Amino acid sequence: MGLTKLFVFAILSSCNIPYKKKRVDNENDENKAPNYQNVCKLNKNDSTTPEEQQEHGDHKGDDPPAAKLARIASQKNILGFEQYEAKNYQNALNFYKDAISLCPDSALYHYNRGTMYEYLQDFNSALTDARNAIRLDPSFGKAYVLVARCCLALGDIIVLEQVVKTAEVNAQTTHASIQPLVQHFQQLDAAIQTNYDQKAYRKVVYYLDSALNQSPFCIRYRLLKAECLAYLGSCDEALDIAVDVMKMDSTSADAIYVRGLCLYYTDNLEKGILHFESALTLDPDHHKSKQMRSKCKQLKEMKENGNMLFQSGRYREAHEIYTDALMIDEQNKDINSKLLYNRALVNTRIGALSEAVTDCSRVLELNAQYLKALLLRARCHKDLENFEEAVADYETALNLENTTEIEQLLSDAKFALKKSMLRDYYTILGIGQNASHEEIKKAYHKKALEHHPDRHSTSSVEKRKEEELKFKEVGEAYAILSDARKKARYDSGQDIEEQEQDNFARNE
Repeated sequence: MGLTKLFVFAILSSCNIPYKKKRVDNENDENKAPNYQNVCKLNKNDSTTPEEQQEHGDHKGDDPPAAKLARIASQKNILGFEQYEAKNYQNALNFYKDAISLCPDSALYHYNRGTMYEYLQDFNSALTDARNAIRLDPSFGKAYVLVARCCLALGDIIVLEQVVKTAEVNAQTTHASIQPLVQHFQQLDAAIQTNYDQKAYRKVVYYLDSALNQSPFCIRYRLLKAECLAYLGSCDEALDIAVDVMKMDSTSADAIYVRGLCLYYTDNLEKGILHFESALTLDPDHHKSKQMRSKCKQLKEMKENGNMLFQSGRYREAHEIYTDALMIDEQNKDINSKLLYNRALVNTRIGALSEAVTDCSRVLELNAQYLKALLLRARCHKDLENFEEAVADYETALNLENTTEIEQLLSDAKFALKKSMLRDYYTILGIGQNASHEEIKKAYHKKALEHHPDRHSTSSVEKRKEEELKFKEVGEAYAILSDARKKARYDSGQDIEEQEQDNFARNE
């Protein structure tokens, strides 16, 4: 038994509906005897007696030509059952077709052929035969159960509900076995719809998986799952489902819509628009395609306008366009990550480096592999003198793409970090890095006089300690900057104090 049938068997068992596979359990040889009394005895629990055959459409009392046709049809029916027992379902189907062509008003033969269609997983044809059997004999309880099984596989709750109402009137014993199916489907449909309306797409997929376990051939459920997967960013899986459906029905507007949705969510707006238009050609009232075509066109136009404004140097206008575009669809992570990166670039042009960092961080939340955003954030961190953050970003970038250029950027950031950790002797003396020797000397005398301990002898203990520390720092600054070699090493980012300690240790 295949996986699909196991699922169906499990559900039907729980609802006390006999699954058709039981019909082949240990048949007696007498069931295979070529006589009218043993026509289509499908199993011990689902046998059809001669009286039932007469009741469901086999009439031996007709005029001789009709009786002859009935006997030939009966033989075809028996041969169909024998092929069924041998698991040659297609051959069995052909014999049942012959029986119907000879006796088209036999509810039993339609039912038998319907069960073969069910075995061959052609549930639409099986449903048609089962409904024909009911039309020919409204009291045929087993036909109602076959309809229920087909509705279960196809996920057709509307027909299933109709079957309950009709069975309640015409085949009351069947009602109790079908009712649980309707209730279960109603609960699943309600959960699916509620979560879909709330845009809780992960929950929708969860409930759809439960529904598809019971109704694996329900196209509506499959395409709804594909739609939700596209919203969740699983476009490859969604696309596979849509393609499978289109192989069965190339004119499915819903399947074409899902393909367009996958293109839209992977930033292929132009092709997405074409797919939504194709869906509308097939179904002019396809509401979702109308909405998505409009959204696609709007995003495409705004992206192009923003890029044009950026290239022409109209940065603030570009910033406004990108900001508005980001409001169109919060679900589209691919497009929004690019819009955010573009806006971050604009922020660097107008000097809003902190805002650029924020935009890049949002990009990386949407797509941690977005290398350009990572490099731009690292550059902004460095310009903002957040050297530790810059080093961390460049290291991450180097792991993503090991290039000479990124290695150099990382080296420069590490140098800037190391230099930032040294005392800023120029600031201590209050001079610029290009100050001359005379300017350094003059600044030293001024700062030394300002912070000399004798000048603060009457101050508080805390103040005297503070000024003593500053006086010491002024002396260190002058000692380094007044020595040409030490100054050169300091300017190159070397730790002079650490280097002198190393030299002392070697001399020892």
